This record gives sequence, C-alpha cells and structure tokens, in this order.
Amino acid sequence: MSDIINLKKFSFLVYGLGASGSSVIQYFKKKKIINYFIWDDNLNLRKKFKTKNTLNIKSIFKKVDYIVLSPGISVKKSKHKKNLLKFKKKIITDIDLFYLSNPDIKSIVVTGTNGKSTTCKIISHLLKKNKFNVELGGNIGTPVLNLKIKKNIFFVIEASSFQLSHSKFIHPDYAILLNITNDHIDWHGSMKAYVESKLKIFDLQKKNNFALINDNLKNIFKRKKYLSKLIPVKFKEYNKIKPKIKNNYLRSSINDENMSFVFSLSKLLKINKKIFIKSMSSFLGLPHRYEVFFKKKNIIFINDSKATSFQATKFALANSKNIYWILGGLPKKKDKIDLRNVKNNIVKSYIVGKNIDFFKKQLKKTVKFSVERNLKNAVVSVLRDIKQLKQRENTILLSPSAASFDQFKNFENRGNTFKKLSKLYAKKFI
Repeated sequence: MSDIINLKKFSFLVYGLGASGSSVIQYFKKKKIINYFIWDDNLNLRKKFKTKNTLNIKSIFKKVDYIVLSPGISVKKSKHKKNLLKFKKKIITDIDLFYLSNPDIKSIVVTGTNGKSTTCKIISHLLKKNKFNVELGGNIGTPVLNLKIKKNIFFVIEASSFQLSHSKFIHPDYAILLNITNDHIDWHGSMKAYVESKLKIFDLQKKNNFALINDNLKNIFKRKKYLSKLIPVKFKEYNKIKPKIKNNYLRSSINDENMSFVFSLSKLLKINKKIFIKSMSSFLGLPHRYEVFFKKKNIIFINDSKATSFQATKFALANSKNIYWILGGLPKKKDKIDLRNVKNNIVKSYIVGKNIDFFKKQLKKTVKFSVERNLKNAVVSVLRDIKQLKQRENTILLSPSAASFDQFKNFENRGNTFKKLSKLYAKKFI
C-alpha cells in the first residue's frame, strides 16, 4: 500500500480559476488545506474569489511548493510565462492532487487526439453493466477532485494533453492511448511536445499495470523504458465480434477504434465475450459526436460539432453518403483537409465562421462549396439545395473541422444551435 501524502504540509498556488481551478479550491476547503493562494490572468475572475487572492504574484511563485495549473492555460501565452517556465518543476495539475491524495485507487486513464470522451463513456457503461462500482470524470466533464472516493471502485478518467503535459504523479492501472494526430500544436509549441505529453500517461506505471496503445504506435512506446505491460490493440480482434453487437451506433465504422480498445480492456478485466456483446447493446452515444438527432422523410441530420480538426471530421465523412457538409470556425494550426478518399460522399460543402479563406483554399477544386454568413444561413441553404436536387437519401452533417470560439461559446453551444435550427427550418422546407 502506498503512503497517502499529507497535502497540509505543502503550500500551493492555484493558477487559473475556471472549472478546474474552482474544483481545486473547493477540494482544499473540504480537506481544510489553508496554505494556498489563487491567481488568474483575468482580473474579473480574480475578483470572484475574494479570499486567498494575491497582489504580489511574482513573490508567490518562489514561496509555494506547488503551482496547480489549470489545463486550459498555455504557459507560452500566459502573462507570467517567464516565472512559469522558471518554476516549471513546481507545476502540477488537479489530476496529480487526486493521485497524491488517493495513491491506491484503481484507475483507467484514457487519452488520445480523438475519441477520448466516447471511449471513457463506453468503458464506464461496460463496467456498470458488469457490476463494477464506477466513477467517471476528468476532461469529460466532472473534475476529478469532485469524484466520490469509495472502496472497491474504478475511476475512469479522461486526460487531455494539456493536463498530461504538466502531470507528475499520475499512475493509472490501465493507461489507454487511442491515437495521435496533428492537434493543439499552438498550445504545445511542436508536434514532438504534443506526443511527449501523451506518453506521460505511462511514465509512473508499474510492472503490474497495463499500457493499451494503438498497434501502429507501439514502436513509440518501445523507445522508452516503461515498466508497464504493453498491449498493442489491433482492430482485427474486435471486427470478429462486431457483427454480433446489436447497436447501430457502435457498429458504425466511426467507433471501430474506440471499441477495439474497450474490447481489449474487457479481456484484461476478465469480462466474458458474450457478456461484453450483451452489455454494448444498450449504450447510447454522446451528444455532439456523430449524433444522429433528427430524421425527416429522406433526410438524416447529424451533429458532429465535437470534430474540431479534419482528422476527427474524416470519420464522419467516410461513414455517410450524399453529404451536405457544414464546416468552418477556428482551424487547428497546420491542419490540412484531405478529401481524396471521401470526396465522392460529399454533394456540397457550406463554409461558416471567420476563417473563410483557409477553408476555401482547402476545398478549392475538390468539392463544390458555398460561403455562408453564419450557421443559420448554412442550414437554410442546405435545405433549399436538397429540395431542389430531390435525391432519395440525404445527410446534413455539421462536422466543422475547427474550434467554435469565433462564433460560439464552445462546441456544445455550436451543436445545440445547429440542432435547434435544423428542427426549426426543416418544418418550413420539408
């Protein structure tokens, strides 16, 4: 049994007062930890927290033992970049606090560029169906420090590259790396740094722990001397049982990678194959992730707002036919749109958002497209085009290949807006 570290012996600076930072403060209050300070580069956020605020932030960097950095904060873009880099060894995350306070928990941590949330949700569903006690949190929604600590419980945690980049104490029993594609390079600074952040999920694992990694990435794992047992995940094994799963959402090719990992994990947890198949029949997909939310006459409406890079969008484009594709927003740095294998599935594209030129250049001479002022105009234009073309089957797909912040609060807000507009204007045009 590992020793529980007494956090009361240390001093902290909570840097970043969003959802993650707020959960850290609540946790400190719950544990009666009083030796901490708070900071956010945003003055308005600082004003919300009257206690523990600090005016002399520079002296605090030197004074504290640890800096609990919120995952959304980029050291390279912070107002206090110089001091954050100087005291980089002090930086930890809320996930580190979770492991420091609970060193003997059973945990499954999932990371990767695409599919993290869906995979975590499927794992949680599978375990619950097989009588495991489960808590689900992390980047998927509930901050880890808000999770309930009980005996004989599995914690399923989604970890972003932002969190892993600064993590120093995370040690999952089962670490899952789904995939690595070009993403968040502006935050990390380089693809190498991004890859390194993902691999940190394996750093503190022990010999009796497992590392599940895409078979195509196993050589990256082997370059370092990790202690955990490598489990290369191959799609072929899952494909053998895929036809037996009575769930159209999970049987679609868009979830093959996610399900391959879940199936490999189920074998390690000694879950019977027949029970695995039965458990998967009742799983419902997550909102905003290839979500078929509306059907009317000959039109299927799909909300894939979570697709903030082309790599994420590519799965949706490959999985549908006669697509009227709505895309646009803030593209990821160095992202490229390659439609060679999916262009025949696209009838027309509709570009929205403020980075019109980027998407026009990417789509030029590949697929037919139009530029729309906003999401509302795009939905109306799509429905008019469908009405005019009169095809038997049609798919209206919002899969932006870009972040949402140019026009929306977040991808959820974008997806919900699309769903409302679709149902509203479908009544008028269909």
